[in-house]
Amino acid sequence: MAYVYQAHDLVADRTVAVKVLSPRLMYDEVSAARLRREAQLATRLDHPNVCPILALVEPTDGLRYLVMPYLEGETLNTWELREGAARIEFGVALLSQMCLGLHYAHGLHILHRDLKPENVMLVPDVRAPDNLRAVIMDFGLAKELQAGPEVRKLTSTGIVPGTPEFMSPEQIRGKPLDARSDIFSLAVLAFELFTGELPFAGDTDQDVMRARLAGRPRAMRTFLRDVPQGLEAVVAKALTPDPAGRYPTMETFAEALAPFGAADGPSIGRKSLGSR
Repeated sequence: MAYVYQAHDLVADRTVAVKVLSPRLMYDEVSAARLRREAQLATRLDHPNVCPILALVEPTDGLRYLVMPYLEGETLNTWELREGAARIEFGVALLSQMCLGLHYAHGLHILHRDLKPENVMLVPDVRAPDNLRAVIMDFGLAKELQAGPEVRKLTSTGIVPGTPEFMSPEQIRGKPLDARSDIFSLAVLAFELFTGELPFAGDTDQDVMRARLAGRPRAMRTFLRDVPQGLEAVVAKALTPDPAGRYPTMETFAEALAPFGAADGPSIGRKSLGSR
């Protein structure tokens, strides 16, 4: 849907990232409205574990683009391809930071709806565990929990937004979403982070979809024999197909993960790396 370039802001004298709508979709009003919506939502976000939007530029020639801070680092997906499965304490530290950023966004009534390793940047930061800070990117599919009819129309085109491998059952079904949908997606990301595998499997895409809707994830210990039983139970609870069976908030999910991380890791409500 868009291309991202590194650029230099001549006015502010800083390096930025510029997200340009692809030429194929440049004049599509629905795509333009979604880009505009992303800017409106993300300019409200001010948190070290979330990448904000600095500006939306819509010049008269039709070239629309978002301006964002340029982040040194790499995506979690790139890190996983190089390093493989994460060790437990490091993985929990990253997940806790993601919980912090998403808890903040949910507090502003904003859902992400497209959590996946490609949408998480790992940024060098000496204050963070292992000197890496997780920053959630791309709120292009973000949606307000209390959206008006004009916003709902943007996501009622017959296409279910999101990345299928990480989507919650209710998102697949096109049902109303709340914070627990992002919790499910983060749990899928956690399973992959620790094992290198996705929790739902099948011989066909339809089999995978049925396994997800029925709530039949594979056991983490199938791929990680020494995984703590408690951690496996935490991830399994967050993968429950019925939202009522999951953790109700990112805060409670983070609290459940905390015993398996480093003692000095980030925590909800503490003035540390993840809160301002």
